[in-house]
Amino acid sequence: MSRSALRQAPGLAAAEPAAEARVDGTVSSGRAARRGHVGSVGNVTWRTVLGVFKLRIGVLIMVSALAGMAIVPASGTDGASALQVLVLALSVLLASAAAGAFNQYAEADSDRLMARTRQRAFASGALPRNGAWLCGIVALFAGAVAAAAWWVNGLAAAFVAAGALTYAVVYTLGLKRRTPWNIVIGGAAGSFAVLAGAAAADPHIGPLAWGLALVLLLWTPPHFWSLAIANEEQYRAAGVPMLPVVVGAQRTARIVHAHALALVAVSLALVPLGAGWSVLVAALLGGAHFLRKTRALVRRPERRTAMAAFFASMVQLAVLLGGVVLDAATR
Repeated sequence: MSRSALRQAPGLAAAEPAAEARVDGTVSSGRAARRGHVGSVGNVTWRTVLGVFKLRIGVLIMVSALAGMAIVPASGTDGASALQVLVLALSVLLASAAAGAFNQYAEADSDRLMARTRQRAFASGALPRNGAWLCGIVALFAGAVAAAAWWVNGLAAAFVAAGALTYAVVYTLGLKRRTPWNIVIGGAAGSFAVLAGAAAADPHIGPLAWGLALVLLLWTPPHFWSLAIANEEQYRAAGVPMLPVVVGAQRTARIVHAHALALVAVSLALVPLGAGWSVLVAALLGGAHFLRKTRALVRRPERRTAMAAFFASMVQLAVLLGGVVLDAATR
């Protein structure tokens, strides 16, 4: 979406200057934060530093990579040595951490305009937004990819790199402020993690791994749009064209439910592709829970139901990935 089109969306005209004034009641506080004068670097704790790397989502992506490794038929993790499993898991985690840190580094200005993100380290000024941090982020990404290439294989390393670059460059820099469908493509970051795991077990990636990668692609939009419904006014104030800002909460809720239906259908389709009974049970239980919450969101598109759908999406994915791992362990 172009900048001119963005300003035609309801409530977005001149949003950024106005929102900056609303952060703490003064425009001057926002300017001070941009100069790095908010917060004290000398008082930075390890929690502040770790928060930059978005490790919670990184762990989920790492587990997705391990599930991609486990879902490979007949071999599972037997197709890779214990060292390769460890290196692949750490490579995915560290590459994801680098992408998360770059996201916070690049979006420090817009993060200050939202209550849920204004206390992030770069946004608040707790950490300096300087070249040293940027170099460190790039080095972390490069090291993760190099480790995967050296100890695992080139295809797995390529998927590790593609996942991190999709989130850091394609989504953060290219799509987030240009189109309300940004997260649809940005969601490929999780899919690449699955493919990295599958490639580590067997470079000849089969239909089961591609199916699980599609599950991750379909999971991200309803997961994130549920959160966007809950924080619609903050995205509107920051001038970010998330789907609820552009089409409204009610229509977005219907889209979330439709995506959830497609997600559950593809999850169940893993069974005829060769997945076992534990995947079937996990897909049914986790999917039913998620659909119940997205249906409630359609009936009442408000913050409470949106957050319930958001958390249900995480339960659905965790249960499904658990089913995949159990299936591999009981082959």
